[in-house]
Amino acid sequence: MKSPGCMTGPTTAARNSRGRRVTGHQIIREVGKTMLKTSRGQDDGQRGITGLETAIILIAFVVVASVFAFTVLSTGIFSSERSKETVFAGLDEVRSSLEPRGSVIAYKGQFPDGLTDSIYKVVFTVSNAVQGEAVNLTPPYTVGNDGDDPDIVSGAQYRMIVSYADNNQFINDLPWTVSFPGFDNGDNLLDAGEKAEITVWLADRVTTVANATDSGGIDIMDGSSGDGGESGISSTSTAPGVNDSWTLEVKPERGATLNIERTLPGRLDTIMDLR
Repeated sequence: MKSPGCMTGPTTAARNSRGRRVTGHQIIREVGKTMLKTSRGQDDGQRGITGLETAIILIAFVVVASVFAFTVLSTGIFSSERSKETVFAGLDEVRSSLEPRGSVIAYKGQFPDGLTDSIYKVVFTVSNAVQGEAVNLTPPYTVGNDGDDPDIVSGAQYRMIVSYADNNQFINDLPWTVSFPGFDNGDNLLDAGEKAEITVWLADRVTTVANATDSGGIDIMDGSSGDGGESGISSTSTAPGVNDSWTLEVKPERGATLNIERTLPGRLDTIMDLR
C-alpha cells in the first residue's frame, strides 16, 4: 500500500497553484513549452549582424571616403592652378613694365603774350623692368626742327599713351616722341639692355623763334596752326606755372602704369631737374 502524497512515477498526480490536480506528464509538457517560448523570444529580440551586412557597411564607408578624397584633391589641384596662373600673370605684368632711370627734366618757354611762362616739354628716361619682355614704343610724333614741333606721324600705330593731370585739367593723350641713347638695335621696341628717352610735349615749340624762352617761343597746342601737336595745353590760363603740381601717367600696351608726379619750383628756370 502506497503512502498518500508520495509520487513514484510520471503518472503521479499533484495539485497546481489553482488547486487542480495535474499529472507528471502534464508538468513535463508545460515546462517544455515554456523553454521553447523563451528560446524563440531570445532569437527574435537579439538578432546579431551577419558578415554580409558588415561587408556592405564597410564598402559604403570606402565609397564615401573615396568621393570625399576626390573632392578634396580636385579642389586642391584647382586652387593650385589658379595660384600658378596668378603668379605668372604677376610676372608678366612686371616683365612688361617700364622703370624710370635718372632725372625728370622740364623745359621752360614763353607764350606769345610775352607774359606767361610755363613748361612746354618734360623729358625722362626709362628702361625695361627686370630685363623682361620688349615694350612697344612706336611714337605718335617726331621732331623736325622746323615750323612747330612736334610733328604728327601719319598713320602711326602707337601702343603707349601718356596722360597729364593737374588741378585745372586732364589731358588723356599727350603727344610724345622717343629716342634711344646709347645702345640701339634700330627698332622702336625697348629691349633688354636698351634705354629710351621719352619727351612729353605740353605745348608747341615754335622753331622760327630762336629761343623757347623768348616771347612766342612756345604756343598753345590745339591743332589750329596746321602744324605741331593737337592735344596738349589749349589755353594759357591752364598752363602749369610756379608751385603747380602735376602728374604724368605713362601707360604701355602691357604692364603696369608708370606715374611721374612732380611740383614746379617757385621760380621757373630754362631747364629744371625736378627731383
